[in-house]
Amino acid sequence: MSIFNNTQIAFADKTDSQLKKAFWMFKAIEQPLITNVGISALNFTVKNNFPFVTDIVKKTLFEQFCGGETHEESMKVVKQMFKHHVGSIFDYAIEGKAEEKVFDDTCTEIKQNIKFAEGNPAIPFVVFKPTGFGRIEIYEEIGKNVELTTSQKEEWARVVRRFEQVCQMAFDRNVVLMIDAEETWMQDSTDNLVNEMMEKFNKQKAIVWNTVQMYRTGRLEYLAKDLERAKEKNYFLGYKFVRGAYMEKERARAAAMKYPDPIQPTKQASDDNYNSAIDFVLKNLDRVSGFFGTHNEKSTELVMDKMKAMGLPHDHPQVHFGQLYGMSDNITYYLGAEKYNVCKYLPYGPVKDVVPYLTRRAQENTSVAGQTGRELGLIQKELDRRKGK
Repeated sequence: MSIFNNTQIAFADKTDSQLKKAFWMFKAIEQPLITNVGISALNFTVKNNFPFVTDIVKKTLFEQFCGGETHEESMKVVKQMFKHHVGSIFDYAIEGKAEEKVFDDTCTEIKQNIKFAEGNPAIPFVVFKPTGFGRIEIYEEIGKNVELTTSQKEEWARVVRRFEQVCQMAFDRNVVLMIDAEETWMQDSTDNLVNEMMEKFNKQKAIVWNTVQMYRTGRLEYLAKDLERAKEKNYFLGYKFVRGAYMEKERARAAAMKYPDPIQPTKQASDDNYNSAIDFVLKNLDRVSGFFGTHNEKSTELVMDKMKAMGLPHDHPQVHFGQLYGMSDNITYYLGAEKYNVCKYLPYGPVKDVVPYLTRRAQENTSVAGQTGRELGLIQKELDRRKGK
């Protein structure tokens, strides 16, 4: 029996009506056909400004997976979760934009989040997506090491400047800053840029953290090289480890463009890779900090078991756990109750702009085997418990 089955702890913050609404939403997401048709309809209606649609989205998917439309509005959720020793990571969930003004506005928003997080234990990390600061195409071009035009050089310089500004502010205010991972074809340039920031700002401790997708091939070798370079140049490393979120897209592109599939061949291979990353962190705590972003109960328990075997305290400052808001509360709230360092990724932003994020969440829940069924089973168990069944 799983240690993560205590639904009274998991849903301590949820009312009966919230649980019932979540149940019916996960029930709908469980059906791939309904999900795909619903997503197409949702994207169309939001794009064309259909009346009332925003209100419907806000009261359903948005309420389940987002903290609010602004970080101020989200603070109600932040404070409530922190009562249970669960931190929050503000995630400005605007996706699919490609204008310089939007990139500048996103950079300003991340700076605001850094100010918001300064000295606040309820917000232990700030995060941003590389494509929040620049077009995916410019990252891809840089990663290929091709000859750039003058305008491309200027564009990349603006991306680098945004990175430097937020990293400098995070350093000045002692706030840990995570950079998310995205598609493989833009990741090389991101990794190189984040490594530059680590070398510059992580001399005393890990302020700038990269994200490593362990469903990818070659990541353990990548980590080994990172560690070698950090030892040589004397700086600290911080990583968020995830399995990954773009599997179908990655496989389809690799097949269409006839290059080797960058994704592990099986689910087991991804799991093994992820679990190897746990060892990488725990064997190198003199230089490496790790954030294990996972909804996988076995991987979570494995970290806990290894920490126990090493005699590490639950709240060791270099070991963190995280799950997405609206999912896997059974893991998050159990870890919080046991005083581990655990956070929820808390997306926020205007409802209309967050729709691409919400549709991705719905698709992931549909495609990840057992995820939605587990959520439904836990919600039903808690509703039954409250009824005295």
